[in-house]
Amino acid sequence: MLLASLRTRWAGLLGAFVAVALGVALVAAMGLGLASTFGAPEREPVRFAGSPVVVMGQNTLTVPVKRGPDTGHVSKPLAHPHPVDIELLRELRRLGPVQLDGAKRDAVGVDAPVGEVRKVVEAQAGAGARDGTGVRDGVEARDGDEARDGLGARARVLTGGDRRLADPGPERDAEALVAVNSFLGTAGGVSAFVSVFVTASTFAFVVALRRREFGLLRMAGATPGQVRRMLLAEALAVGVVASGAGCALGAQGAPVLAKVLVDAEIAPEWFSIGGAVWPYHLAFWVGVTVAFSGAWLASRRAGRVGPVEALRDASVDTGVMPWSRRIMGGALLAAGLGMLAWTLWSDPSALMKRKTYTTQPMILITALAALTPLLVRPVLRAVRLPGAVGLLVRENSAASVRRTAAVAAPVLVTVALAGSLLGSAETAGEARATEARERTGAELVVTGKNLSPAGAGAGAGREARVAGVAVAAPSASTAVFVREEGTALIRSDARAVGDPAAFAAVSRLPVVAGDVRDLDDRSIVVNEEWEQRRVGERVDVWLGDGRPARLRIAAVLARGTGDNGAYVTTANAAAAPVDRIDVTLRAGADRDEVAGALRADMRRGGGDVQVRTAENWLTETHPATKPQTRLGLLMLLGIALVYTAISLAGTLLMATSIRGSELRSLRLAGATRTQVRAVLAGESLLAVALGTTLGLAVTALNLGALSTGLAQLSAPAGIVMPWEMVGAAAGVCALVGVGAGVLGARRG
Repeated sequence: MLLASLRTRWAGLLGAFVAVALGVALVAAMGLGLASTFGAPEREPVRFAGSPVVVMGQNTLTVPVKRGPDTGHVSKPLAHPHPVDIELLRELRRLGPVQLDGAKRDAVGVDAPVGEVRKVVEAQAGAGARDGTGVRDGVEARDGDEARDGLGARARVLTGGDRRLADPGPERDAEALVAVNSFLGTAGGVSAFVSVFVTASTFAFVVALRRREFGLLRMAGATPGQVRRMLLAEALAVGVVASGAGCALGAQGAPVLAKVLVDAEIAPEWFSIGGAVWPYHLAFWVGVTVAFSGAWLASRRAGRVGPVEALRDASVDTGVMPWSRRIMGGALLAAGLGMLAWTLWSDPSALMKRKTYTTQPMILITALAALTPLLVRPVLRAVRLPGAVGLLVRENSAASVRRTAAVAAPVLVTVALAGSLLGSAETAGEARATEARERTGAELVVTGKNLSPAGAGAGAGREARVAGVAVAAPSASTAVFVREEGTALIRSDARAVGDPAAFAAVSRLPVVAGDVRDLDDRSIVVNEEWEQRRVGERVDVWLGDGRPARLRIAAVLARGTGDNGAYVTTANAAAAPVDRIDVTLRAGADRDEVAGALRADMRRGGGDVQVRTAENWLTETHPATKPQTRLGLLMLLGIALVYTAISLAGTLLMATSIRGSELRSLRLAGATRTQVRAVLAGESLLAVALGTTLGLAVTALNLGALSTGLAQLSAPAGIVMPWEMVGAAAGVCALVGVGAGVLGARRG
């Protein structure tokens, strides 16, 4: 009986089959990608491949933290790793040949027994512990025991595959894998959400189309349990077959996904899909569970359908919003709004994080989708369409609430995701870019490696070496570490400035307390995000090279978008090379001539220098949205759009397949084939417009909350609506809807 039912109703179940298969394929492909990040192959050492042992300068800061009643340790990479010191290098040379990489001493290769090398390194570490070396260069240092606890040994001994850690860029590979992991996790979550949403909606609509059939079965003596078991058996069969097909499709699509990630520079060049098996199991059972769960919810309604009820509302939908669905939709809406309000009150900066603005809209989308049948008639009654065809389109759409809601729901998902995801990313990116422009008071920006600040001129009030330069403020990229609440070690990006007064003259930092010009070798500038943030208060930090220091807070900056980092003097970042010089010009100086003179003067020192206007520098270094971020979001939206298109086509074809008598009645009443097609196309467009409107409502709510959060953080609070992507998503949905409607008219 089951096989006969499936053969008879294959067209009606086709949409559910495709929805489950595509969802399983996406989950399988994302899972294979995630598994490849967990088990990434170890790269062979390159830099010191010929040396059996590598001694690497200390590059990690380790500090004690509280872990409940116990004390543990947490480590962070240093901003400025230590070189292998001269004394240790001299001792290593006595053991055997030592390989240096040019003038670099961050790591050296040693051709000697590893045991002997370890003894020398441990002996050097012991000597350093006894004499308490090098922790007080110009700063008020904390207890020497904690300094040694933070830096640990003065060098690390690497053997075997660990020698690759001395190669350039191992941190970049690790960061790239984290980025891939984050992207695939987000994409998998979005795919699973869209899959569950569309599959459940499709099964619910299939049940709605078969209400007359269920009524006749009940009239023939079938019990509610028999009706439910029949639907669940069909769903289980569809789920098993579709999940198997989806796993096969995911296996073919995973390598393509990996290539796209590599080409987009989201993943490292060597990234490839491994041979993990667990993603197939996960995807298969997720598909079966989704199909079964979607049908189970629908089967409960089907079992309650009586013969008279089914015949009464076969043409006009009634009772489409049971109280259980209203309560669920209202609860989800309240939860979504409550989470937005709570985030705004407790941590507005969380709204700028991808994890938040990706998951937050899903709750509101689900809530509005659940309440869509309740909104169909009030919204459509307010619409006025011209002519008899327009009147018929409106009345048909309002009468067939289930069909209209089933078409509008996937459109709501796509438009809301397109607007919320891209809009949030671009709004946050534009806020960061605007904030950077507001912080910059320079007219020219010199960038490069190991810049000589003397080449650009003197500080404020001194004679400049290059004519036309009024103030030149050199600075360097560094970082500071702070332990908050005794449980976490937080890294804050920072800039080290040589002349705080000159830097204050070429910048417009958002100071909320204190004065940046008060910065000296025993102080620090922090922002409102820090746990300790009162001017004059002393804060314990570790500098970029791991040295501990107790510094006085000289000024506090607004929290902003998170890019308002800390500031220290160059004495507290001795290992940080100057990489930027902000320059202001004297009155009447020609900017192009000064830029050329600066470029020529700096290059005489052999440096690789770029001299750009502040506008050009900001445009190149502070784009509104990173290309990789935008591409990743576009891939997510492409997945959702494909899913929506398939769902729309399947839903409309299923709906049209049972409207043969209705379409024939229209023809008998005098309607031409063109008019019939126009009615079907108009109904599709009206449902798409309803879904688009609801999607825009979700988008406006999310972007409005983000703008409010930015305002609370004293950051630029404009809204960037991605109209192009929203319009493209709605346009594709409209084309698919009209196409499916016209195809249905031909079949009718």
